[in-house]
Amino acid sequence: MTDYKNRAVVLKQRPQGEIQEGDLVLEERTVRSPNEGEVVAQVLWLSLDPYMRPRMNDAKGYMDPIGIDEPIVGESVARVVESRSDKLKVGDLVTCYSGWQEYVTFPADAPMVYKIQQRDNVPLQAYLGVAGMPGRTGYCGLMYVGKPKAGETVVVSAASGPVGTVVGQTAKSEGCRVVGVAGGPEKCNFVVNELGFDACVDYKAGNLDADLKAACPDGIDIYFENVGGAVTRAVAPLLNPGARVPICGYVSAYNATDMASVETPFHVLKALDPVPEHRFFLVTEWQEQHQEITDILASRVASGALKYRETVAEGLENAVEAFKGMLKGRNFGKQLVHVAD
Repeated sequence: MTDYKNRAVVLKQRPQGEIQEGDLVLEERTVRSPNEGEVVAQVLWLSLDPYMRPRMNDAKGYMDPIGIDEPIVGESVARVVESRSDKLKVGDLVTCYSGWQEYVTFPADAPMVYKIQQRDNVPLQAYLGVAGMPGRTGYCGLMYVGKPKAGETVVVSAASGPVGTVVGQTAKSEGCRVVGVAGGPEKCNFVVNELGFDACVDYKAGNLDADLKAACPDGIDIYFENVGGAVTRAVAPLLNPGARVPICGYVSAYNATDMASVETPFHVLKALDPVPEHRFFLVTEWQEQHQEITDILASRVASGALKYRETVAEGLENAVEAFKGMLKGRNFGKQLVHVAD
């Protein structure tokens, strides 16, 4: 086996509120030699996603917390560089949950490892964004929880991100009127002029309630929840009878020092009369459709029908700052780390 120089970003201590110096540290780590049936893969692209922040806390959620001294969890596009399996050969490209590191050893038949079927006009990193887990999250949450019907009004928060991007463009293809919520005029212009939404409300402009009401004169039939907080409170009184609210997450609360005291979308929605249909969902509920939905989204990327933006940090050493910025909405579109070619 070749000696691979591996670096990993590991959790040294649990952040109290916002991530501080010393919480996440870049360290050299050994790469374990593959056993029979295993492969070693080199990480090319790393995905940064909001769900990683709650997993740094020592609190049981829908996923286990990251252990101290363990690499931060995360999905990547990786290339197999060593193989002791007939399932994957050297040179194969996969998406896998490598965590924040440059090399990883895993069983070729491990869950959530998928070989990438490359196609023209679909960059590799798109399989971490609109054609990857965030894209499938947006598609499944809208189609299977939201159940859109032509003519309905769909509102999606974090509209310029990879989840919101797919939600909005999919809702448009289903014949809905689509209103995005995003931060700043640049993101709002992109959502309307490039993604084709009917309107976009700038939550940073200071008139969120009035602007959202003006953008939704017939009320809201589906609200796709990504952020929580003030946006949920502005949406709530506009929800029509029979409205559906797929809850993907609420990133506005992820840096809270005490998650137990946070007002969540569930608190806001349960206070309404009548209480709208709403539920938290995970994309893994439709895991058996992984390849089918990936193919739908990749085909739309290839044809130019599914548009998107991305923000790229160069090198693993810049992952932590990129992640901190993403939690504050500083990225535009999907946040990625380019690790290797």
